[in-house]
Amino acid sequence: MPYTPGEAAGRIGVSIDTIRYYEKIGLMHGIRRDSGGRRVFSEDDLSRLGLLRCLRDSGMPIARLRRFAELLQGGDATADQRTALLEEHDREIDEKVAQLRREQERVREKIKWYRSVSVAAPQDTEAVARH
Repeated sequence: MPYTPGEAAGRIGVSIDTIRYYEKIGLMHGIRRDSGGRRVFSEDDLSRLGLLRCLRDSGMPIARLRRFAELLQGGDATADQRTALLEEHDREIDEKVAQLRREQERVREKIKWYRSVSVAAPQDTEAVARH
């Protein structure tokens, strides 16, 4: 079933401008057009858009997204390279998540400290200002 750009954008959760941008920078190739010259998206196109969106949302840089899109054009012959690229990205996501967990712990420590200060009386405004 073909989808209009608006339908494709709605299904993937991106704007039409994002789809246009992805096409412009070479992330989306071979989008068919109807008899009126309007783009129509297939289920495969939506799947590719969804994956690109996932990779971008998880922090993959545009240059690496381009490389991934190039590799997709190579078909099965590039599966190992795509796998390696995705494994590298997965490791980077793990590192980001670990960093966020450390930062979250620091935030939670501050929450505990502020709660303890707000319960204590009288408040030391200088101590509060330092934290």
